[in-house]
Amino acid sequence: MKLLKKILKIVAVFLILSVLGLWLFSRTLHPKYEGNLELQNISEEVKVYYDEVGVPHISAQNQQDAYTALGYVHAQDRLWQMELIRRIAAGRLSEVFGKDLLQTDVFFSGLGIEENAAKTIRELDTSSKAYQLTMAYLNGINQFINEGPTPIEFYLVGLKKEQYTIKDVYNVFGYMAFSFAAAHKIDPLLTEIKEKLGEDYLQDISGPKVINTTLIHNQKNAEITSELASSLQEMYKKLPVSPFIGSNSWVLGAEKTKKGKVIFANDPHIGFAQPAVWYQSHIKTPDYEMYGFNLALTPFPLLGHNRSYAYGLTMFENDDIDFYFEQNNPNNPLEYKTADGYKKYAILDKKIKIKDAKDTVYQIKVSKHGPVMNDLIDFIHEERPMAMQWVYTKINNQLLEVAYELSHAESLSDFKEGASKLHAPGLNIMYGDAKDNIAWFASGALYEHGRKLNTKTILDGASGTDEITSYFDFEENPQAINPSWNYVYSANNQPDSIKNGFYPGYYLPEDRAKRIVELLEAKNDFTKEDVAAMLYDVTSASTPVLISDLEKSIDKNSLSASERKSLQILKYWDGFYGKSSLAPTIYNRFLYEFLVGTFKDELGVSFDQFINTPFQDKAVALLAAKEKSVWWDDISTKNTKENKGQITTKAFQQAIAFLQKQLGENIDDWTWDRVISVEYNHPMGKVAALRSIFNVGPFKTRGGNEVINNQIFNLDASGVYQITAGPSSRRVIDFSDVENSLGILPTGQSGNIFSDHYKDQAQKYLEGKFVPMKLNQKEIKDSGSLLLFKPKE
Repeated sequence: MKLLKKILKIVAVFLILSVLGLWLFSRTLHPKYEGNLELQNISEEVKVYYDEVGVPHISAQNQQDAYTALGYVHAQDRLWQMELIRRIAAGRLSEVFGKDLLQTDVFFSGLGIEENAAKTIRELDTSSKAYQLTMAYLNGINQFINEGPTPIEFYLVGLKKEQYTIKDVYNVFGYMAFSFAAAHKIDPLLTEIKEKLGEDYLQDISGPKVINTTLIHNQKNAEITSELASSLQEMYKKLPVSPFIGSNSWVLGAEKTKKGKVIFANDPHIGFAQPAVWYQSHIKTPDYEMYGFNLALTPFPLLGHNRSYAYGLTMFENDDIDFYFEQNNPNNPLEYKTADGYKKYAILDKKIKIKDAKDTVYQIKVSKHGPVMNDLIDFIHEERPMAMQWVYTKINNQLLEVAYELSHAESLSDFKEGASKLHAPGLNIMYGDAKDNIAWFASGALYEHGRKLNTKTILDGASGTDEITSYFDFEENPQAINPSWNYVYSANNQPDSIKNGFYPGYYLPEDRAKRIVELLEAKNDFTKEDVAAMLYDVTSASTPVLISDLEKSIDKNSLSASERKSLQILKYWDGFYGKSSLAPTIYNRFLYEFLVGTFKDELGVSFDQFINTPFQDKAVALLAAKEKSVWWDDISTKNTKENKGQITTKAFQQAIAFLQKQLGENIDDWTWDRVISVEYNHPMGKVAALRSIFNVGPFKTRGGNEVINNQIFNLDASGVYQITAGPSSRRVIDFSDVENSLGILPTGQSGNIFSDHYKDQAQKYLEGKFVPMKLNQKEIKDSGSLLLFKPKE
């Protein structure tokens, strides 16, 4: 017994010491928000004041010192995020996560992003301020790598830290540009619909070029497999970094506001993850000031404001990717046909390192259009070589200069000059200033082909007739400067016509745009609080119209009492997606069943991919308004031909039966918050034991697809809606009170789990609240801690 007690005591002491040791070790991993540190390559002291939500306010005597400090503080909060995002375009995720990410690495490494980065870097002006400040920023990151604590994620996956270079910055730009694009998700599918089902099927869901009515006005029978689109969807699910999706922004001119000064609003929609996408910082030097939101590894903010102007962005959604079917030489598969005869493919040798496995070596064939996708996607069974032409890798890359000039503009003209240099990704760049200017620029390299084409299908690469023949001058791009209607806005919707036509793109439905315009047109005395409330608005302007179009086709005489009650709830719904609302629950299940009844018999395995694209959102609105369509017939019933009424009635009845089984017989219990939730996922959270440590949530919330407070989820058979994307930040800048501007992130400023700012904004974000974006120096000094960087001897 004595021996047993002695053993137990030893075990107890060991456990206590182990816990104490782990606690002491964890203390070394905390970010340092106060005290003194020495920093190389700064000429004078740099003061960094951290406010209540962990935003660093950097005060320096020159920009070189400020950006060195920015790199250090950005890295200590977000080094793990930086590490992951720089690996995507380079095809290096398998080194961290193993063979599950191999196909993703093969795909991204073959897009030409790294090759484009190398070419761009060779041609950079190393004497430019943009380059010099970028190198200062990278120097700060690398000093943290050398001297700061290693984030816990590196220990968990057994990864060594590496120095960062400017190539990593351009790899981030490349990933950002590709994640904005939509052609690779839609074009192959539409091509197969046309080739396997026929032109009628394509036309019935495409309709006219402009099927939405809210425009951004300028002033100035076979199964469809779509291997490329569906496999890309699977790869995006595996990515540990968020893709870019949509966004809202509007800028109110002085005549539209109560205090007679410009009010700016922006909320870019990006895939949710932990940490949050944007990192906030405030830099102040004698010759410069900017409160900005930076992506990982980007030195200059893509969203920002100061006392003089504010800017932000939404996705343009223009078409900047074309796919081409190439024709191989029948006598030599290493050559392809062109209008000038056969040419040799360029051959690129690639190697990918895989954790706990042998390296993979492969080759990519590149035509004059771009990489042959058959080499990059294992699941493509198309025998014809399919090449991807992407504007990003075709034109001189000036993204570093664009970001620098947008964040360092001294006038609207300067700002426009920076916006004009953007080639890809296409962005709606929004602007407002203290001098009462407002502007919107649809920026990106726009082009036209030699003949009229449906660029949403795969083009002919051999004939030479489908090539780009010219690029637009920037003055021809959609844009508005100080328009007579006194506001500019973007919700990723179709811009008004240019050059006597509408530019092709993958524009989102008019839902959010329609709601924004309704609210903006309703009054001329907006306050900052009004605009903040708009960003949290969850009423759909278009869904009631869609419901009305479908409800008319339902056979009311065949409905049960529960079905009739459910239909009445839908019929009188105003489109509000509140937590306790019943209609959103009924509507989204009805929509899913309607899509199944309409499209699944023809699309087969590609159905799930199709219904979660912006194209579906527009197609279903178009079909709902029609009485006849080739899609209504269920091709699996050989001896009957269904009509709209039969498809719609059956879909509604199946929806109600499903909800009764899922949520119970009492319709009053079918509240929206029972089926929708949001969780911000960290890559380490995929391990069950670590989920509660690294992930933030889950939370109940309000909102839905295509409302201003856009809570994006996929429709599927489950009847449960897990939000995957939404506003990555919300900002309101009122130039009548610019020092009290408002902002919020979905979770928090830091990606370090030991930081108090890992998730301290989460509840406020869910409730539509904001935190101040401080500019007043006295308030900054009084509000938080001081980290002092001293020049290292």
